Amino acid sequence: MAIEIKIPNIGNFDAVDVIDVLVNVGDVVSVDQNLLTLESDKASMDVPSDQAGKITEILVKVGDQVKEGDTIAMIEPTSSEDAPKAQDTAASATPKAAPSTSTNVIDIIIPNIGNFEAVDVIDVAINVGDTIHKDQNLVTLESDKASMDVPSEIDGTITEVLIKVGDQVKEGVVIARATVGAAQPAQAPKAAPKAEAAAQTIVEPKAATAAPSDVDCDVVVIGAGPGGYSAAFRAADLGLKVALIERYPTLGGVCLNVGCIPSKALLHVVKAKEEAEKHLKHAGIYFDAPRIELDEIRNYKSSVVSKLTGGLAAMAKMRKVDVIQGVATFKNDHHLTIALSDGGERTLSFDKAIIAAGSRAIHLPFMPEDPRIIDSTGALELREIPKRMLVIGGGIIGLEMATVYSNLGANVEIVEFTEGFIPGADRDLTKIFEKYNKDRFTKTMFKTKVVGAEALPEGIKVSFEGDNAPSEPQVYDYVLVAIGRAPNGLTLNAENAGVNVTDRGFINVDKQMRTNVGNIFAIGDIVGQPMLAHKAVHEAHVAAEVCAGHKRFFDIKQIPSVAYTDPEISWAGLTETEAKAQGIAYEKAVFPWSASGKALASSREEGMTKLIFDPESKTILGGAVVGINAGDLIGEIALAVEMCADVTDIAHTIHPHPTLIESVGMAAEVAEGACTDLPPAKKK
Repeated sequence: MAIEIKIPNIGNFDAVDVIDVLVNVGDVVSVDQNLLTLESDKASMDVPSDQAGKITEILVKVGDQVKEGDTIAMIEPTSSEDAPKAQDTAASATPKAAPSTSTNVIDIIIPNIGNFEAVDVIDVAINVGDTIHKDQNLVTLESDKASMDVPSEIDGTITEVLIKVGDQVKEGVVIARATVGAAQPAQAPKAAPKAEAAAQTIVEPKAATAAPSDVDCDVVVIGAGPGGYSAAFRAADLGLKVALIERYPTLGGVCLNVGCIPSKALLHVVKAKEEAEKHLKHAGIYFDAPRIELDEIRNYKSSVVSKLTGGLAAMAKMRKVDVIQGVATFKNDHHLTIALSDGGERTLSFDKAIIAAGSRAIHLPFMPEDPRIIDSTGALELREIPKRMLVIGGGIIGLEMATVYSNLGANVEIVEFTEGFIPGADRDLTKIFEKYNKDRFTKTMFKTKVVGAEALPEGIKVSFEGDNAPSEPQVYDYVLVAIGRAPNGLTLNAENAGVNVTDRGFINVDKQMRTNVGNIFAIGDIVGQPMLAHKAVHEAHVAAEVCAGHKRFFDIKQIPSVAYTDPEISWAGLTETEAKAQGIAYEKAVFPWSASGKALASSREEGMTKLIFDPESKTILGGAVVGINAGDLIGEIALAVEMCADVTDIAHTIHPHPTLIESVGMAAEVAEGACTDLPPAKKK
């Protein structure tokens, strides 16, 4: 009687292509003989026969798409004596029972893994003594391209598990042994024969020591910034026992305490001030000169921060997350040493760790130690409003702080090494910012750098070089250094756990945020650019869910960026600058805010909205907005890129009127040549 041969587990793919059929009707095949080859957009995979016999029917052809469980052929089974011997028992896409030295114990081996020499073990779902059933997943493997489950081909009982999470394995390696048939009492585990080592380990985590510990947990998270607390809370929500280690008194890290949130509070204050002073007078409303009370501004900023950090402390308590204040360093791959902030030391043991240790401001080595030379943290303290201030760096942080201080009365000069502000943004966006702010900053020096500084009683004497450098050194009351941030990877003694850290302090991870040590993950600034809180939170959820045994991957098409300047600048997906550098064909559509009713009514018509799309498919590849509240508008473009929407999808979506967000829809209409809020498009 003929039986069906089906497509086995194909990982995370809904369907894959048949690229080769290796047998014909009438062929006699053996167990493990390859029948056809499948291919996804990530890798290829052979499908072997799990029966010896004669092919009576073939139900697929080259070019078909098939799903897991689809029937691909019919086979008339024959006895093992009649069938040809399998040439390579390791060539299957599902694990096969290989004879062991024991008569009723079989070896379970790694199947065909496509074009990869070795793959990572990211989950082991069995233990010695477990009863298993046919098609039950035993382990999960991952390459740099995709993941793959290894199911059982038998019903039986596991007698030996020969691999662990973090190992690298090759095709044909024995991963476990099992007795065949109904559940039987578990046998004592056997030692793996040396000639048959189960795990071809490339990076072997150090063995966990039996050292006593003060705290035990399933997952420890190092650092309580947006990425760290998100990882801790998500892991706790998934039922894991979690410890969260933070060096500062409050949760939230740099972002909540001395970064994103306090800076936005100050930017809100100066935005309201400028609205009253600059924009409302055009509508017939006038105000006297404002009185600026720095103490009250600082109190307002602190109140915003306290609400958020206090809320985080409450949520940690609700989730029973053990928050430990101190500095953590690795003792080995399962233990941390924590230098407590109130003195003393604790040892913590963990099953898995998530490193979320963040970054720190970069300082220029030639700058003297002086309280008048500040970084972004010092700038947010708002000690006083200097008469003359130099901002070194025309990136997002430098421009945001320059906006705050100039609006509060400082004469601000900016020096930037490149040819324009915010190097990651397209020039047409920053040109609008420059034009709008031509009278805000006292001086802007592009293609210029600082080469020296000296602390004098009257101020900081700064020397320059470059196309727009002053001929003589200049003296400033305050100097803000905003030239970027460096990761904290070199502060953790991560080498004690076997974790690879680059010379610059970054930690490389895979798509599941796993380091080269299988039970240790890393997220946020420490894994590389862009150093953004929302990226860290997304990575945090991935890492926490993988720690809990879920199949999650950091697989994104875009990461939005926002400069909270005046006007704001935001972008997502492919930029024009990147497209040109990479030779990617694109078209763009721009809707100027001078044609936006909401922008005109708000006296903020300087902005624009831009979409970048594929010339053939019209798929949206990226986009940008410059103008008031641009950061609140970029979300629709980010979603469009992530969902592979085309310009028609956006153009045919009804947007509310009059709003600034409808400028995204109108830019899409421009792309279609159908915008009726602008002069008619030129016919091509």
